[in-house]
Amino acid sequence: MKKVMAAVMLSMIWSAVTVAAGTEYRMRVDGLACPYCAYGIEKKLKEIEGVGKIDVDLNAGLVIVDVAEGTSLTEPQMKTLFQDAGFTYRSMTEKSLDESAKHE
Repeated sequence: MKKVMAAVMLSMIWSAVTVAAGTEYRMRVDGLACPYCAYGIEKKLKEIEGVGKIDVDLNAGLVIVDVAEGTSLTEPQMKTLFQDAGFTYRSMTEKSLDESAKHE
């Protein structure tokens, strides 16, 4: 059990380090109404290599995704992903996570 816990902790630390120098994407999406919607979107986004932290704000219709350095999300890719999941993709902005860390 201790080995499993150690592996989980190392995995979490590694994930934080790999995403630290990446990019944050904020996507406006219509149709997000419940936690099940959020779960479906998170599941699809986690299939993309390099995706780290995912936050879904149902009230604002906002999906925030942090990706590792070297990983990028494109407008056509996100439009297809959200459309396939039954939602309407509206827009996306991006900023470097390095810039975010400097302001905190």
